[in-house]
Amino acid sequence: MTTTMSPPVQRSAKRHLGLAILSLAMGGFAIGTTEFAMMGLLKEVEEGLAIRTPEAGNLISAYALGVVIGAPVFAAFGAKLPRKHLALGLMLFLSVANLTSFIAPDYGLMLVSRFASGLPHGAFFGVAAVIAASLVAPTKRGWAISMVMAGLTVSNVIGVPLATWVGQTFGWRLLFVIVGAIGLGTVAMVWKFVPFEPVHPEASIRRELGALKRLQVWLALLIGIIGFGGFFAVYTYIAHTMTSVAGIPENFIPAVVALYGVGMVVGNIIGGRIADRSVMGTIYFVMPGIAVALVVYAIAANWAWSAFLMAFVVAGIGSMLTPALQTRLLDAAPGAASLASSLNHSALNIANALGAFLGGTVIAWGWGYVAPALVGAVLAVLGLGVAVISGLVERRKPLA
Repeated sequence: MTTTMSPPVQRSAKRHLGLAILSLAMGGFAIGTTEFAMMGLLKEVEEGLAIRTPEAGNLISAYALGVVIGAPVFAAFGAKLPRKHLALGLMLFLSVANLTSFIAPDYGLMLVSRFASGLPHGAFFGVAAVIAASLVAPTKRGWAISMVMAGLTVSNVIGVPLATWVGQTFGWRLLFVIVGAIGLGTVAMVWKFVPFEPVHPEASIRRELGALKRLQVWLALLIGIIGFGGFFAVYTYIAHTMTSVAGIPENFIPAVVALYGVGMVVGNIIGGRIADRSVMGTIYFVMPGIAVALVVYAIAANWAWSAFLMAFVVAGIGSMLTPALQTRLLDAAPGAASLASSLNHSALNIANALGAFLGGTVIAWGWGYVAPALVGAVLAVLGLGVAVISGLVERRKPLA
């Protein structure tokens, strides 16, 4: 009897595991869509709110600031909540904040609503990563985390282009309705498919904040801030590079961005697989890979076909780093996994700002649109240096 019933039971368990991870990835899809589609709709936002380009850019900055602040705050204050309930609350918050953006009548309230929309971003990914890792064997944590993060990367291939087209065709405010609907759908799926786990009896805000006392947590965050900056330096100015340097027609830019998104999806999946073999080994391998890819990109950008190809390669190699960093933070702070994991997204948003700032600086100096890639290569080498220091420290004092 047991032998006969075993395969269906196993298939059922696998199906529910897949649906649970899909539910969490769907939340990532909503977050990625609301974060990146705004960039493609800035012109429509400017016209709709009667504001200038710098003011429209502040809406994107407000979202990023919300991510940086919200990640540690929500993760710490949610420490006493069951992780499933925290994930549900964060996604409901995201949905309401986006629907508020839909009805925001002026620039000031839109700025507030975009800041609010960014608040649950990092905390949701942090708790989703912890939940996903807890559902699988320790040897498959990297894969589980990469599947959750796949929601974010897939949004760049499907959600962002679709929301951009809908916004340009039927009105830019519909972006927030789409994201709100996806968010509410995520709430329903998480409620149904993600298993409930009682909160740890020792869980507390103080215990979560204890992660900030660990040197390895800060080193892992620093790897992401410095090493990932080059990825964003290229992505921020990719349209200018493709049109002004590679000579690609402007109407082909959506295809370039979509290819970049496909590279992110592929890299994220591969990164999850190799992180399961060795977390630090993955970081040691990917960081120099990013540096080399960015140097090649700077050269290849002079021809349309090679620039198109290297956009995929840069996105793929860069995205391989994310699952390893997320797993490293889980290892570095086992007693405060939610906060440590959430901080990774604060770090990546700081990397976004750093890469865009340094890239814009060298362009302003007259170094050209390929210069941000070279700056990014230097950042990747510096990130590798931080990773080596982290490894040396771990030899003297292994992770608890």
